[in-house]
Amino acid sequence: MALGRSRRGERTIDYWPGFVDALSTLLLVFVFLLSVFVLAQFVLTQEIGTKDDAMARLQAQIRQLTDQLALERASTSDTDSEIGALRASLSKLEQERDLLREAAAAIATPEEIAAAETRAVELARKLGNEQDSVAQAAAQIAILNEQISALRRQIAALEEALSISEQKDKESQSRLADLGRRLNVALAQRVQELTRYRSEFFGRLSAILGNRPGIRQVGDRFVFQSEIFFDLASSQMRPEAASALDDIAKALADLEREIPPDIAWVLRVDGHTDNRPIQTPQFPSNWELSAARSIAVVQYLASKGISPKHLVAAGFGEYQPLDPADTDEARARNRRIELKLTER
Repeated sequence: MALGRSRRGERTIDYWPGFVDALSTLLLVFVFLLSVFVLAQFVLTQEIGTKDDAMARLQAQIRQLTDQLALERASTSDTDSEIGALRASLSKLEQERDLLREAAAAIATPEEIAAAETRAVELARKLGNEQDSVAQAAAQIAILNEQISALRRQIAALEEALSISEQKDKESQSRLADLGRRLNVALAQRVQELTRYRSEFFGRLSAILGNRPGIRQVGDRFVFQSEIFFDLASSQMRPEAASALDDIAKALADLEREIPPDIAWVLRVDGHTDNRPIQTPQFPSNWELSAARSIAVVQYLASKGISPKHLVAAGFGEYQPLDPADTDEARARNRRIELKLTER
C-alpha cells in the first residue's frame, strides 16, 4: 500500500522543474548578452584608443608646423627689418654720392677731382655691395614665402585628414553599435531555438522513460542513480543499462537531425559519487571514478550513432552532493549520472 501511495505521489505534476528550467535559461541569456556587451565595449575601447593615438599624432604635427611657421614669420620680419636698414643705408650713400658730385663740380682743382672720383668709385663699390645684399634678401624672402605656402598646404591637408578620421571614427562606432544589436538579436534567437529543442528533448525523454525507478528530472537535467548503470566502485556498465541508454540515444538521434547545424549544442554527461573515499589502482580518487563513468556513458551513446562533437563527459567526484547528510540514503542519492542539454 505504501508503494502504491508513493507511485501516485510521483505522478503528481511538479511545476517547479519547469520554473527552474525557465529561470536558468533566462540567466544563461542574461550572462551571454552581458558577455557580448563586455566584448563590444572592449572592441570599441580599442578602436577609440587607436583613433585617439592617431589624433594625438596629428595634433603634435600641427603644433610642430605651427611653431615652424612662427619661426619663419619671425625670420621674415627680421629680414624685412634688415632690408629696410639696407635701403636706408643705400639712400644715405646715394645722397653722399650726389653731394660729392656737387662738390666735385664746384671744385675745379685736379687733386680734389681725383679725390672725388676715388670717393665716387668707393661709393659705387659700396652701392654694388648693398644692391647684392638687397637681391640676396629678396631671394630669401621669396624662399620663405614658398616655405610658408607649403606649410599652409600641409596644415590644410592635416586638417582635412583629421576631419576624415573623425568621420570614419563616427561611422565605425555606428556600425559597431548596429552590429552589436544585430548580434544580440541573432544570439537571442539561437538561445530561444536551443531552449525549444531542449524542452522537446526532455519531453521526449519524460515520455520514453516514464516513471522508471531511479530516474527523475531535476530542473534542466535528467538524474539517473548510478546503480542503474554501474555496480559500486566500478565503471563497467551493467547489461541492464542498455535499455535506458538505447532510449536516450534514440531521442538524441532524432533531436540531432532536427537541430540546425549552426546551433552549437552538446549533451553533457556528469558523473557524481558519494563522499566515501576510494583508492584503487584503477581509481585513485572519486574524481577518476566519476569521470570514468561519464566517459563510459558517452562512449556508449557514440557507439549508437550520436556524433561525438555533441557529447561531453565531466567528472565531479563527491564535490556536488544533492544531499549533504551522512547517511546511506543520502550517499545513494549522491551517486548519480546527470544529463544536461546545453550550448557549447
